[in-house]
Amino acid sequence: MLTLILLLAAIVGLLAVMRREAGALPALAVLAVTGLISLLVASAVLGVILLAAAAVIAAAGLPALRGKWLTPRLFAMFKKVSPKVSDTERTALEAGSVAWDGELFTGKPNWQALLDYTDNGLTEEERAFIDHQCSVAAGMCNAWDIAKERADLPQELWDHLKQERYFGMIIPKEYGGLGFSAKAQSLVLQKLSINETLMVTVGVPNSLGPGELLLKYGTDEQKNHYLPRLADGREIPCFGLTGPRAGSDATSLPDTGVVCKQEIDGKEVLGVRLNFEKRWITLAPIATVVGLAFRLFDPEKLLGDEEDRGITLALIPRDTAGMEIGRRHHPIGSPFLNGPIKGKDVFVPMDTIIGGEAMIGQGWRMLVECLSVGRCITLPSGATGTARYAIGWSGGFARIRRQFNVPVAEMEGVQEPLARMTALGYIAQAAVYQTANTIDRGEKPAVPSAILKSQLTEFQRVILGDAMDIHGGKAVTLGPRNYLGIGYSANPVAITVEGANIMTRNLMIFGQGAIRCHPYVLEELAAKDADDIQAFDRAFFGHAGLIFGNAARAFTQGLGIGKQAVPFDGEAQRYAQEVARLSAGFGLCADAAMASLGATLKLREMLSARLGDVLSNLYLASMVLKQWHEGDKVEGEEALLHYSCQLLLGRAEQALDELFDNLPNRLLAGVLRRVVMPRGKRFKRPHDDLARSIAQAVSRDSALREKLLANTWSADDGEQANPLAQYNALLATQERAETLYRTVNKAYAKGELPSDALHPEQRVEEAARAGIISEEDATFMHEREAQVLELLTVDDFEYDAFVIDKAKVLRHHAA
Repeated sequence: MLTLILLLAAIVGLLAVMRREAGALPALAVLAVTGLISLLVASAVLGVILLAAAAVIAAAGLPALRGKWLTPRLFAMFKKVSPKVSDTERTALEAGSVAWDGELFTGKPNWQALLDYTDNGLTEEERAFIDHQCSVAAGMCNAWDIAKERADLPQELWDHLKQERYFGMIIPKEYGGLGFSAKAQSLVLQKLSINETLMVTVGVPNSLGPGELLLKYGTDEQKNHYLPRLADGREIPCFGLTGPRAGSDATSLPDTGVVCKQEIDGKEVLGVRLNFEKRWITLAPIATVVGLAFRLFDPEKLLGDEEDRGITLALIPRDTAGMEIGRRHHPIGSPFLNGPIKGKDVFVPMDTIIGGEAMIGQGWRMLVECLSVGRCITLPSGATGTARYAIGWSGGFARIRRQFNVPVAEMEGVQEPLARMTALGYIAQAAVYQTANTIDRGEKPAVPSAILKSQLTEFQRVILGDAMDIHGGKAVTLGPRNYLGIGYSANPVAITVEGANIMTRNLMIFGQGAIRCHPYVLEELAAKDADDIQAFDRAFFGHAGLIFGNAARAFTQGLGIGKQAVPFDGEAQRYAQEVARLSAGFGLCADAAMASLGATLKLREMLSARLGDVLSNLYLASMVLKQWHEGDKVEGEEALLHYSCQLLLGRAEQALDELFDNLPNRLLAGVLRRVVMPRGKRFKRPHDDLARSIAQAVSRDSALREKLLANTWSADDGEQANPLAQYNALLATQERAETLYRTVNKAYAKGELPSDALHPEQRVEEAARAGIISEEDATFMHEREAQVLELLTVDDFEYDAFVIDKAKVLRHHAA
């Protein structure tokens, strides 16, 4: 019995030391003490084993001992097996900053560090712009008119965008811009997401493009000339990066510039001769100034000894001789302005290079540094705004659309997708707002930008699919009344651009995060490159301590022992502790995958994607918890908290489960499964009760619906009709209408109304005539049914309305 007690004491003591990452000395003390006691008063065998383990820890864990024999051998081995990091990858890794994403890699996330990103909200100017100017812009949009009739925004909307300086949200006021915060930019784009062409048109110039590049790297002359003109719309920018052979692998671009001299107006000018072919360039057809990425060569060595000067960026006026611009691509579903740019022997002077000669060869670094911020905002905000509108439209439609004498919102088959899309929209709102807030606090989130871009646009895909299912025939029939169908068909654009989701999920999130966010990997690689064995020793054994610590934390917390203290209360506390538990498991699995697969992990994209999925879902859950902790709660929101967290944590566990199923080293996979999930998966699909509660709330005039639809155009004050405002108005009187529906339908079922009163209007009229309802109620219901019918109605057209070449029309019944 004493032997068993001593063994348990040694195990518990080691687990406690490992959880705290206390180092070799405390572990040595635990083993030495329990070993000596066992040797003296209990089991000599156990005593010898424990003392032998203590000797191993001393030899491997004490710096003075390991430095003589172990560290040199490990360092030599590490140099051979560690992956080679190319200059391109290193540039990407060093771009941006590490914040909460780094905490999730530690396995013991410091929640207070996340809460320390305090939210100062919006300025009065920002709030007024969103409330007024954005409502004006949204009110000018009709999806059918923009997509099918003019393939562009209306002229008056273009005038409004330029006059109100939408294109200058990121440009400081001293240059004539709006100087908005990241949060304000995000909320502007969310509101403008009522129309995808409008959102893209405003979003792109404020994301990756000449404006941000000039701000960060431009010369004073370039800033003073271009920034005011970009802010007020005198210049419309585009940025040419991708081409026929350079898409996701942007560093492979074959476009070239050659340093040369050319005579202009009798003077010899030093410049660059460009040859390029770009495609998929947003705003290119109407751009007045083109940002261009190319590979610069200096064969005559006019600038120095180097011939290959690397990727360089330039800003070229539209009317530059030799540049072909103005043709259009036809993006699926949406006619946002997008097209090719070509150039043959285009000569530009050196002062067109962004940042001047000092920034030659720095183009890739410039791009990835800008992308880390822009990718956090534009497409994630568009996806979040789309979710807001889709939730509003779908909840309203499901409540007014009646089948079998009840609103379809009462049918569980509709409630399930309605709840799912609502939860995904809720998660998206929290993630994009809280990440934008970290940007406002000085961070440049690289890995979170990949998480938000890929995850939120995938959410958008699910949300729009669910919205289409709920709307049925209303949404599959295109026309001016269809507010959903064109946006649904355009969704693949968001999936594909700014880093295709396949690439982002499989390569970037974990591939970049494993090195950039890990507490020790970057230090180990730097020590290798510097041939610094002492720095390697500190990093490597710190890394080893982290592995043991995460194993202990994951196992004990998986058993429900030693839950992490978190600064949350109520249900949020439990979910934060589960995030911490899975963070420890994720950290352990990340290290195990890197150690067992080494450089080949780059090629095992499905494994990398699953690790990225764990990180993504933990990040999103953290953002939900922060938003819940800091925000004002409304009735019904707790159900959304439960649904969202259970969904995200369940997805994280599922990704870990699939990782264990597919790790090549089956012994390692089995050990990891038992350490990380000793009690199996904790989270299942959210309960049906939560789905019913959420669906009821968002399909009624509720505080939760109002909160979810904040920062949408929800007033009936625009040039175009606003279906969201119409739904909201109908939901405001829904209870009265439901009572009258029940009264009239009950009377019809009892035979108190004529059997041929089949339409709702007929039954209302007959019920009023029979005195079953009042004339006032009848008038109310007639007016309401007219509004309902208008919202349910779809468009029809002339037989040949969609035929471009009328000569090809087949007249099947010409007579």
